[in-house]
Amino acid sequence: MTTPAYDTEVLQAATERLLDAVREGSPAVAEPSLLPGWTRGHVLTHLARNADALVNVLQGRPMYENAQAREADIEAGAARPLAEQYEDVRTTAAGLAEVMAGLTDAQWRETVALRNGVTDTADSIPFRRLVEVELHHVDLGVDYTLDELPGAFTDRAVGYLAKRFSGRSDVPALELRAEDGRSWTTGALPAPDGDRQVVVGGPGALVGWLAGRSTGSGLTASAPLPTLPAL
Repeated sequence: MTTPAYDTEVLQAATERLLDAVREGSPAVAEPSLLPGWTRGHVLTHLARNADALVNVLQGRPMYENAQAREADIEAGAARPLAEQYEDVRTTAAGLAEVMAGLTDAQWRETVALRNGVTDTADSIPFRRLVEVELHHVDLGVDYTLDELPGAFTDRAVGYLAKRFSGRSDVPALELRAEDGRSWTTGALPAPDGDRQVVVGGPGALVGWLAGRSTGSGLTASAPLPTLPAL
């Protein structure tokens, strides 16, 4: 059982790891990230604008003006110098942390509106942001890999990512099984006389595949792994 206070503490630690890696590694922002079509500057700018967007969510405003504005903001900031990128990520993360610290118990339980008609309770926001920070830290390609994601994070992220694909007709019916016996279902409902395709592996390998960061390394499956749509 987690609480917003616990999740924000974990998020702060993950954010500091990312900022330390950027400051100490001085990655070239114009070089490609591990995300196709995005440089490291795109990744860093996205992280900053995502923090701003989550502040909007928690304060009752639209997350982004629209999809076009979201993409334009990322493109506009991607080529900035590393020092400016670093400071943008740092200050926007601090701004989000300040807003979260001021929420009451009742406010954490309120329903908030995210992108594309998605709604959730405010207490989901710290973990949603943690997913962004951890996965995009990997995407920067600065000596932080899927294998180094904390176990406490990957354990929760499997369920979070599986939920994102639940009920989607463009994803086959899947049963995800961790090696310790836990399981999750996702994708389309199986046919009345059909079974779910079984995919087995450790939480880290499952997260990498579900998040589109691997082709399924470390997983075994009862049929060829499908190509999942982008999150």
